[in-house]
Formats: sequence, structure tokens, C-alpha cells
Amino acid sequence: MAEEPENLVLRYLRRIDARLENVERKLDELVTRVGSLERGFAGFQTDLAAINLRLDNLDRRVERIERRLDLVEPVAD
Repeated sequence: MAEEPENLVLRYLRRIDARLENVERKLDELVTRVGSLERGFAGFQTDLAAINLRLDNLDRRVERIERRLDLVEPVAD
């Protein structure tokens, strides 16, 4: 018996399936990379908050030192 010609629809479906697998693999890679970026950004925000807290504390201390040494003019309301 002679071999039947391959169904054209099946050939295109196999191509689509192969491409879809490639897209899914790339999407998984991108999801991993975005997650890594999100973790890095969260760490950056935490560090920035700690720096801002330290600067606020230093600002209060400098203001107190300036008042004690009479280095600032009294504020008129």
C-alpha cells in the first residue's frame, strides 16, 4: 500500500505547537527575570527607607545642636 500524503492541517498544527512551546519557554524565562528585578527593587526601597530615617535623625540632632549653641535665629510666628 502506498504511503498517504501528510495532512497539511496536521503539519501546520505541529509548527504552531513547536512555536508555542518556544514562546512558553521564553515567557517562563521572562517571569523569572521580572521576579528577580522585583526582589532587587524591593531591597533598594528598603535601603532607601533606612537612609531616609538616618537622615531625619541626623537633621533633628543638628537642629538641637544649633539651638544649644545659639547658632539659629528664633523663628517668628
